[in-house]
Amino acid sequence: MSTDHVPEYPMPRAAGCPFDPPPLLKQLQEEAPLTPISVFGKPAWMITRYAGQRLLADPRLSSDVSRPNFQGSSPQLLPQDDRFGAGFIALDDPEHSRMRRMVTAPFTVKRVEALRPKVQSIVDRLIDDLLAGPNPADLMAALALPIPSLVICELLGVPYENHDFFQQNSLSLLDTTAGPADQLKAHSNLGSFLDELIGQKITNPGEDLLTDLAEQVRAGNLSRSEAAGNGLLMLVAGHETTANMIALGTLALLEHPDQFELLKKTDDPSAVGGAVEELLRYLNIAHKGRWRQVVEDIEFEGHTLKAGDNVVFANNIANRDPAVFADPDTLDLTRDARQHVAFGFGPHACLGQPLARMELKVVYHTLYHRIPTLRLAVPLEEIPFKHDATVYGVASLPVTW
Repeated sequence: MSTDHVPEYPMPRAAGCPFDPPPLLKQLQEEAPLTPISVFGKPAWMITRYAGQRLLADPRLSSDVSRPNFQGSSPQLLPQDDRFGAGFIALDDPEHSRMRRMVTAPFTVKRVEALRPKVQSIVDRLIDDLLAGPNPADLMAALALPIPSLVICELLGVPYENHDFFQQNSLSLLDTTAGPADQLKAHSNLGSFLDELIGQKITNPGEDLLTDLAEQVRAGNLSRSEAAGNGLLMLVAGHETTANMIALGTLALLEHPDQFELLKKTDDPSAVGGAVEELLRYLNIAHKGRWRQVVEDIEFEGHTLKAGDNVVFANNIANRDPAVFADPDTLDLTRDARQHVAFGFGPHACLGQPLARMELKVVYHTLYHRIPTLRLAVPLEEIPFKHDATVYGVASLPVTW
């Protein structure tokens, strides 16, 4: 494959359209299901249509970032360069499944629902603090970031007093404009932090996920660095993704007042759940796609994906595929959007999606009922969006009421 005369990925969004995928993605989706692209000067393939997402379940595609010339959404995938690795998300079966099974239990729907009263208490307390504090306020700092950080700390057994440390290092790790040295330092900082906690859990176990990982270390099923790497993965993914969905979802609703009114007026859990699914479909915070490398030739839509080729699944435009979602560029909270691929597809689909869904349901329902006059404190043009982060969202969200 040549990179001559092919589009560079990732592509910029249109000015004034912060919720929509880049317009070139829409054009490419209309033209063909498979598109050659250039990624940091290297050739790759991009799959834009919803139907192509089924390939994420094909074992002939690898998630192993240690494979030669594996390409991802950053110029290089740094986590493979230090001793903590990138966690089970960057492995193939059977090793991926073996490690993932070690941490699956707390993320089952039943276990997550048992956490709902705790999450409700956190949300209520933080809204109390928000209302008692200055007005205007930054919703990202006051609510969106603390909620999932507190929840994932509780689940993992990470002291919340360390939140400034892990939040700042997570931002550096996910910033695709950061230099390789800065990303590697952030990853190493987080890995060392989790490694120390794993060591503490080995000698002083608790009732949390890090203790479960420590027990796997004691049993000889994981090395300490592997346990720390998996803990790192869950800590970063467990707070960054949901924080950005809370803030970006709120902003989208404020910019679509008819939909905001629908959510404010309902107490129907199924309607709130449907709103969560539609916002996940519409916003796609994992906006850099999902990356795989071909390990065995695959015939797809009349083309041959050859072993060694890199492939990006552009889930943001797949969730705007008109073949699946009528009027896909419209935010419609009454739509049945449950078939979206915001959490991925196949064996690597997001482990924490039941937790994310529950947190979003609690937040979206509680916040807008308690502060129905919530509105932006600045024009939309002044909101700082995270265009260069692996996880899309806003750096801050000034609101008033």
